[in-house]
Amino acid sequence: MMERIKILIVDDSAFMRKSLEIMLKEEPTFEIVGKANNGLQAVELNKKLSPDIITLDIEMPVMDGLTALEKIMKEKPTSVLMVSSLTTDGAEATLKALELGAVDFIPKGMSYVNMNITKVKQDLHTKIKSIVRRQRLKRLASRSRGTAAQSRTFVKEPVHKNFRAVAIGISTGGPLSLQKVIPVLRGDLHVPVFIVQHMPPKFTFSLAQRLNSLSKINVKEAEDGETVQPGMVYIAPGGKHMTLQKNSPLKIRLSDYPKDTLHKPSVDVMVSSLVETFGRDLFCTIMTGMGHDGLEGVKKLKQVGGYCVAQDEASSVIYGMPKAIVDNNLADAILPLEKIPEFINKVVR
Repeated sequence: MMERIKILIVDDSAFMRKSLEIMLKEEPTFEIVGKANNGLQAVELNKKLSPDIITLDIEMPVMDGLTALEKIMKEKPTSVLMVSSLTTDGAEATLKALELGAVDFIPKGMSYVNMNITKVKQDLHTKIKSIVRRQRLKRLASRSRGTAAQSRTFVKEPVHKNFRAVAIGISTGGPLSLQKVIPVLRGDLHVPVFIVQHMPPKFTFSLAQRLNSLSKINVKEAEDGETVQPGMVYIAPGGKHMTLQKNSPLKIRLSDYPKDTLHKPSVDVMVSSLVETFGRDLFCTIMTGMGHDGLEGVKKLKQVGGYCVAQDEASSVIYGMPKAIVDNNLADAILPLEKIPEFINKVVR
């Protein structure tokens, strides 16, 4: 029998607490061990109840979510999912929370929830299960070996280094991981970099601004119709697919199509388009995230002789997307997070 997952719900809105409780109780392996309406209660209940994971609101009386998160991470570190409003302020606060140690976030806008209740519930269940399972596996590995969990790495040197573009696909755990990759890229990396990070609208804009402020290379949220420039990082906007129009000059196209993808933006859609444009001269990296978005795109990349790096298991917050690449024997290299930007700087010339 699967070990139950203990959850602490923290939100000053009684309606939101109840909504989360209803959604979570539909999963028999979840156990709601407590509810709190402010950050101070959250800190105390975390120490008292030892939950496996906390859903934590940001704006609350007595003590806000960011302050509570800092205290939780100092006093009794626990996996935390931020409950974030779909606003610019909510996006900026969420990015700060991820820097402070939150694992991921779920959207709070109830109009969004009402329109996508089934998907939100599935995402919430999947994230909680994946995050807690990953944490438990890491603890078991640490106990059995007496050290932090390790995973295999290898590098097959690319047959050429004339790459004309870089693609990065990433999801859960992505914002903080990208802050450890993009700022390390050379300022004279004279190829465009295209990123799909699974996030809602407004969040990708704030992420692009944050990365741009930290990086030597220029970073922006992609705009429909803009001409692709070398030495630029383009982040696909939340809610839109990013592809390329192959005319000269190359232009970015943002679209709602295809509509039947699980994610929008989709790594598969972006990488497939980039393969059509750059062929074997595309360098691709699939990083931390749930599911297998990117797998079909990388299959097309490998068919034309392109190169793909998968993030290793030990450094991934969720080893889903890179695992799909590794399990299908599509990875030319498996690298820990901190080695990925160094490798890009070395081989992409």
